[in-house]
Amino acid sequence: MSNRRDFLKGTLGASSLLAVGGVVPEFLASAARAAEQGEAKKDTVLVVIELTGGNDGLNTVVPYGDDEYAKARPTLAFAKKEVLKLDDYHGLHPRMQQMKQLYDQKKLAVIQGVGYPNPDRSHFESMDIWQLADPKRAGASGWLARSIPGMTIKDAGVPGMYLGDDRLPVAMQGADGGVISLADRASFRLQLTGNAGPRKALIQDLNTGDDAKADLAAFVRKRQLQTYTSLQKIEDALREAGSAPDNGGGEFINGRFVRNNPNDLTTLSGKLGLIGRMIQKNLGTRIYYVQLGGFDTHSGQSADHAKLLGDLSSAVGNFFTALHGEHAERVALMTYSEFGRRVKENGSRGTDHGSGSCMFLAGTQVVGGLVGKHPSMTDLTDGDIKYHTDFRRVYATILDNWLGVDSKGVLGDTFEKLPLIDRKKKAPAGGPGPGGGAGPGGGPPVFVPMPVEKP
Repeated sequence: MSNRRDFLKGTLGASSLLAVGGVVPEFLASAARAAEQGEAKKDTVLVVIELTGGNDGLNTVVPYGDDEYAKARPTLAFAKKEVLKLDDYHGLHPRMQQMKQLYDQKKLAVIQGVGYPNPDRSHFESMDIWQLADPKRAGASGWLARSIPGMTIKDAGVPGMYLGDDRLPVAMQGADGGVISLADRASFRLQLTGNAGPRKALIQDLNTGDDAKADLAAFVRKRQLQTYTSLQKIEDALREAGSAPDNGGGEFINGRFVRNNPNDLTTLSGKLGLIGRMIQKNLGTRIYYVQLGGFDTHSGQSADHAKLLGDLSSAVGNFFTALHGEHAERVALMTYSEFGRRVKENGSRGTDHGSGSCMFLAGTQVVGGLVGKHPSMTDLTDGDIKYHTDFRRVYATILDNWLGVDSKGVLGDTFEKLPLIDRKKKAPAGGPGPGGGAGPGGGPPVFVPMPVEKP
């Protein structure tokens, strides 16, 4: 006989996302509104930013205190006076002012030397490795998709969401559970995982009068209400984004001033702004995924990389500035790229495909600071820095300590966690200003970042 666990595992994963027609019966709308008066959502949220193309980690987290850095990059290296200093060895790219503010507020972890064994320098293969969380690429489902069935999702009909007009990223593909792909303000489409046939058969089987099956039928009806509510919140957030005023931002492009709409959903800032609205509406979605492309900087890297990192920094900074109270405490944001770049610049004033790089994790409950030492600039493998932290350690930490999902079940193995999350840490009174980051009673955070050692 079917039971609730079989129903969840075999057909719906963590949510049903049953079809909602264009006209919703009033009784359904009324029930959904009433459900909103229930328990407040407290689930944590993960926002993932994919830096597509292979971000140059050495000009993102700059080892300005190492003479070998300047020797390897005669035109691309930053001088000591240019970087945003983290200490007497490390600095951030000069355009990353808002992320530097998060670092100073102890809300940004800079994870160094991240990679995996036997690195692949192909964009497609390496991106698959990161998104499958499998250097052997033996699996078929993405690591985020695999995490959804094991997640607590209190009232959401939408456990995961991808904002972008490309195909669903591999990280979000292949496991039971609903994922929405939202392309623009005017329309969005549902990309559902799971098997429709068994779902239909089970729903028909629920109408037999058995008490246990009646309970399952009630569960299906609840999921329908949750789905309707979720879709309404998404529509409301899109409507607000579409009607939000242009704040007058802009830049000079090809000699003329071009005005930018900060709510444009083709930009990272616009996407993160929409995500912030949905979080503050208590949508209940646990995972949001966005992309920022253009990091394949084989030539003329300086200007392009500066713009990309400036866009990243301002979008992330504005995103956290707009979150308030408990919403800010519920959110962690992670960046990653498929690989870094070579230590030496090439003859086109760019950099070629490399291996190990850096990751960022931001949030009020993130233990801010440098995590791990900067890789040596002289002990190289085929012109690349050597990684010392497997990226799956970062994933395991986020799964276990933030999303509340068993990392071994998702990653297929046990990985030592990093000191990245302190769930007892609170944002300072009055919002996201400087001074946050102390643990209970004003003392140090529960976790202490790994010591930084100069190579």
